[in-house]
Amino acid sequence: MTTLPIYQVDAFTSDVFGGNPAAVMPLEHWLPDELLQNLALENHLSETAFLVPEPAGSDCDYHIRWFTPGAEVPLCGHATLATAWVLFYRLDFDRDTVRFRSKSGPLGVTRRDGGWLELDFPNLAFEQRATPELLRQALPQASDRVYYAANDNNYLVILDNEAEVRAAEPDLGLLKKIGSQGVIITAPGDTCDFVSRYFVPAVGIDEDPVTGSIHSVLTPYWAQRLGKNQLSARQLSARGGVLECQLAGDRVRIAGQAAFYMEGQVRLD
Repeated sequence: MTTLPIYQVDAFTSDVFGGNPAAVMPLEHWLPDELLQNLALENHLSETAFLVPEPAGSDCDYHIRWFTPGAEVPLCGHATLATAWVLFYRLDFDRDTVRFRSKSGPLGVTRRDGGWLELDFPNLAFEQRATPELLRQALPQASDRVYYAANDNNYLVILDNEAEVRAAEPDLGLLKKIGSQGVIITAPGDTCDFVSRYFVPAVGIDEDPVTGSIHSVLTPYWAQRLGKNQLSARQLSARGGVLECQLAGDRVRIAGQAAFYMEGQVRLD
């Protein structure tokens, strides 16, 4: 009988049942991709993070991969933050910064005061495009022009205010057909710099509760629009989440807290 450790952590919140839950599964070596995908499907969370130690002398400490219930994704913030929390507070990682090798290049997570963890993520480029007709049909509030981030295959839709973001009810069936991984909607916040929501039906997630990776696009957009590099953000899903963001050249720093929920074992007969 083979058993694997599993942890569940709520990311971008200080309270259990808030933020975005992620499963974290440390491995001694990589298992077949089909098994990783089945584990993520069985966990039925927006992401399961798998990690394997890097060889001695490597620039990174661990190799990390992320799977939704439907697909592997190239970048995930909340599951990376959850993984770092597990390493720092359950697996006795003894330095204040852990480095990961990933499909999106090297990523870092650093412990900060007050229980905050800070992600070091890439600054993802985006370009303006005409709004696809399917997107206009799925989200009538969308204007004639949207942004597209090629590196993570997401559309970014700018709305007028926080109330519009809260009230949005996109047609998820149409969003699934657009051909992108997901659709981000965002607007200025009432009590923070900006708010957002993220819909990802194409990879098995109707609405992601809190998404660190989309802030690699949102942070440079709002930094340019607001003329400031330090930004406060909220994601307005039902669970909700709080993020502190900083534009730092070709990198984006995304900070959040985490709440531990459970640990256990998965049995593979």
